[in-house]
Amino acid sequence: MEDMIKITFGNVSVHAICFHRTDPRKECSCEIWGQSTNCELSYDKKDIAAVKERRKLEYEKYQKRNELPLKQVIIAEANSPLSYPSQGVEVKPLYSIVIPGYDCFLFPGQVTLKASQGVFNTIVEVPEDSVHGSGEKEMTITSPSLDIVNAILKHVTYTSTVYHINSADLVHFQFENHEALFSIAIRQPPMPHLFDPGPGNNINNLVTVTTKTFLRYNKLQILINSIHQFYPNISIIIADDSANPEKIEGPNIEQYFMPFAKGWFAGRNLVVSQVTTKYLLWVDDDFLFTTETKIEKLVDVLENTNLDLVGGSVNGNLFRHKLWHNEGNEEGGCLFRQSGIYRVLDGFPKCGLTSVVVNFFLARTDKLRSVGFDPLLSRTGHTEAFIDGLGRILVGSCSDVVISHQSKKVENIDQNQKNIQSKYRRFRGDNQVNLKHHLFYFKNRLKCSVFH
Repeated sequence: MEDMIKITFGNVSVHAICFHRTDPRKECSCEIWGQSTNCELSYDKKDIAAVKERRKLEYEKYQKRNELPLKQVIIAEANSPLSYPSQGVEVKPLYSIVIPGYDCFLFPGQVTLKASQGVFNTIVEVPEDSVHGSGEKEMTITSPSLDIVNAILKHVTYTSTVYHINSADLVHFQFENHEALFSIAIRQPPMPHLFDPGPGNNINNLVTVTTKTFLRYNKLQILINSIHQFYPNISIIIADDSANPEKIEGPNIEQYFMPFAKGWFAGRNLVVSQVTTKYLLWVDDDFLFTTETKIEKLVDVLENTNLDLVGGSVNGNLFRHKLWHNEGNEEGGCLFRQSGIYRVLDGFPKCGLTSVVVNFFLARTDKLRSVGFDPLLSRTGHTEAFIDGLGRILVGSCSDVVISHQSKKVENIDQNQKNIQSKYRRFRGDNQVNLKHHLFYFKNRLKCSVFH
């Protein structure tokens, strides 16, 4: 783990993070922290060399698309006579800004500015021969007067000349042997995507209930009846890939038919694509709403925090886990999973921050849609979606919102329903373990995963 430590020099104090190197997650060694799965072993030995080469090339492309110059470590020089912005400078691509915070505190003689993805200029009249390189990537300011140099510095502009929606430029600010380095973020702000909750923040305008069904129409109908008992006007969207689909009738129900056995995650993608409300509630088709299934509580959490998704409990089962990812080396990374939460959520003592939650959750529609579900996982899958969303969605779990699970007993059902359950179990029995490990190895670039 890690601690914040305080270091004091006379009257000056600074804070630093101290890492405990005894934590195996820091070492990317899956063998020493719990039950480990070597993802590479899911491939045939004759194929692994070619797979490794393809994965290496794809990872290099991924890094080029996603890694920014902002990852470079910048060390602030001690007792530097230069003042400059350490962070927070941002410009739209192909736009201009005035760079704030420039100053020199010693007689400079000459100051030099350098960039790679933009050019410098000034928006003030300057003495002749005091500025060279206006409109270029390198500009110098020279004057016998410190006041004139600083007056010019306060009016220096930076113009982005390379179009990119999310990049950064590193600016060099130099005087004699003193050099400062800082970043300018080049970012196209995304367009806002707002959902109109309608007057009164009615729950029916805020939330759509979503589910995926396969063969089990009797259980689906029990679920719908329980939803209507407590939320008679809420919208329900169903993805259905049964062999002989049956039309589900009822108010505010949308049922989308898919090719037979198209799959679990494909169905999730379908229903999420059709939601028009701010939030969606995911439930399995054999769940059961009760007096403890208070959607409003989950809405309250998302409305008043920066969480993207919050799970509840299924008959007391929270299934909440923390995930840690160590990028590792050229062999791939390590994924660690451990039960529990990181901390209690501020303002919600029954809720905590975590990484994975149970299959009963409320999510911001646009955020969940941006992550999606891998349609290759057609039979089983749950944690895999949260692994794909790690670092992209902020997840919470609340113990005081509970949904029930329909009974799995078969003695009180007819032979037709027994046959349906048997067929359903045969499909679910194909749990695609080998495929999951393939996806971990190639898509998520993991050499191993550890559940502890």
